[in-house]
Amino acid sequence: MIALHHVQVACPPGGEDAARRFYGDALGLTEIEKPDDLRGRGGVWFGGFDALGAVSAEVHVGVEDPFRPARKAHPAFVVDDLDDVAASVAAGGFDVDHRERESFGGYLRFHTHDGAGNRVEVLQPR
Repeated sequence: MIALHHVQVACPPGGEDAARRFYGDALGLTEIEKPDDLRGRGGVWFGGFDALGAVSAEVHVGVEDPFRPARKAHPAFVVDDLDDVAASVAAGGFDVDHRERESFGGYLRFHTHDGAGNRVEVLQPR
């Protein structure tokens, strides 16, 4: 068996609030506590949960200095209502790019960038 525990993306020093606005407010993930021995490194962690309360996705935003946003590498989140999430992302002040909406078999999708400029993909099964 293999399972994905988490995906890590980077932010610049002091970028935690921008990460909270994107991953927490716009995408709707829940901020989760970092372990005590990792808190001093900065950054912020988020989790998504299924209907039973189990973690279904975890994103760790770590501080990187010097920072350079990921333009190609990206996390991809599967959601139930793509248009609702796109509206939330746009309402949060983030650009939503639908140009490749129907270009990935079996899914509808959009791309955006988090508060640090990292590429993010959001998909919904057709």
